[in-house]
Amino acid sequence: MAFNNKFKKSSSPSNLTFFITLFFLVLCTIPVFLLLQTSTTSTTLSKTWSGDLRLAEFAWNKLPFLEHNPSPVPLKIAVFSRKWPIGTIPGGMERHAYTLHTALAQRGHKVHIFTSPPQEETTSTFSSDTTKEADANAPSSPYIHCHEGEPGKWRYNKAWEQFLEQNQKEPFDVVHSESVALPHWLARELPNLAVSWHGIALESLQSSIFQDLARTQDEPRSPNFDKGLQGVLPKILNEIRFFRKYAHHVAISDSCGEMLRDVYQIPNKRVHVILNGVDKDEFREDVELGKEFRIKIGIPSNASLVLGVAGRLVKDKGHPLLHEAYSMLITKYPNVYLIVAGSGPWENRYRDLGSHVLVLGSMSPSMLRAFYNAIDIFVNPTLRPQGLDLTMMEAMMSGKPLLASRFPSIKGSVVVDDAFGFMFSPNVESLLEALEAVVKEGKERLARRGKACREYAISMFTATKMALAYERLFLCIKEDRFCNYP
Repeated sequence: MAFNNKFKKSSSPSNLTFFITLFFLVLCTIPVFLLLQTSTTSTTLSKTWSGDLRLAEFAWNKLPFLEHNPSPVPLKIAVFSRKWPIGTIPGGMERHAYTLHTALAQRGHKVHIFTSPPQEETTSTFSSDTTKEADANAPSSPYIHCHEGEPGKWRYNKAWEQFLEQNQKEPFDVVHSESVALPHWLARELPNLAVSWHGIALESLQSSIFQDLARTQDEPRSPNFDKGLQGVLPKILNEIRFFRKYAHHVAISDSCGEMLRDVYQIPNKRVHVILNGVDKDEFREDVELGKEFRIKIGIPSNASLVLGVAGRLVKDKGHPLLHEAYSMLITKYPNVYLIVAGSGPWENRYRDLGSHVLVLGSMSPSMLRAFYNAIDIFVNPTLRPQGLDLTMMEAMMSGKPLLASRFPSIKGSVVVDDAFGFMFSPNVESLLEALEAVVKEGKERLARRGKACREYAISMFTATKMALAYERLFLCIKEDRFCNYP
């Protein structure tokens, strides 16, 4: 009884809400963490697989689609993307959309992009004038429809109006939404819709947990952490309810596909795994380019090892881990350099580590090619369990091994073989241990790993392979006869 009285005195409504939230949080995440431990990759390349593609639970990238054959049916494709890389350095989602739909347009499909106004003035040949119907039939590039309004600000209602106008002239065969660019209350009315998921609320919850676990002992918890936890659970529940209303889902990793089937309860025939792809001509091995870039940015020829990291310099990308682990590494191995390509809150903190860290800011894809060729190994310390950054694929295509967080999305879809690099648990101690193993291994062995990475990347992560997989899915959505493989 004394215990009960004490409990009542210390419990305020806000505390009670917090404890209830934590209870359901634990209840929700335990099955998810069990799922995270499950292997999600097929042990074979599925080259002999045949059947209804809609039943395939492995990545379609494993199937040998014939790239030199023209599409049996030219498609009219509508794409909703919050941003399109016109005159700006694009983020991962925009680069995915640009690479995919440019490749589809080059294969003869009529691709219409519905997006926000560009953030910068550009001399791009892309047009936002929806009256130029001749451009819509061009086989080489998508036709861009930028809605009116503030540059870079997405207004789905305006984009929807433009879509309806174009759809009335000639109906679209398929509609592709990049994540929730098209809200579900509009999208659920489209039986020919495919949604590509670059992130879901459950992944945000997991990321928040790993970010909090990465705090140092003397670092206070963010005041927004508890508030965020209370808000994310209703969002997850809402997603689980409305995701079922989308006609087709494209997961960009094997583990995300498994999450959509097992946790979000979406029928197998409506979940399709297609991994992202990158331009193999843009990202390739170029030893001389790498040497020139090292000289240009001031890395001495006697550097024992050069690490590289690229992307947004924010907490959920794991920069607190890399910052601390590298600062400890150089006390023991002072001749190891770190090149940082990207911008964000952690820029100045990296610069504070001294002259062995070179922070280069955001880079265009062409500049990234030189960056990848200048490093010995690419580091991806992400704290996002379902993420699958394009930078890893670009690095592998450039012939570089990986040092990456041990998450199902990466382990199951990218670092599927120990020969491709190293993995670590998302904490400083594990990352430091992995960094030391990399240093001890040396450049020559890392270069051999890089060769294996490029071979695998060419077989799985090319823009052509990605585009052919999406093309087959879109054909399947249009007509059932295209669903049978081969």
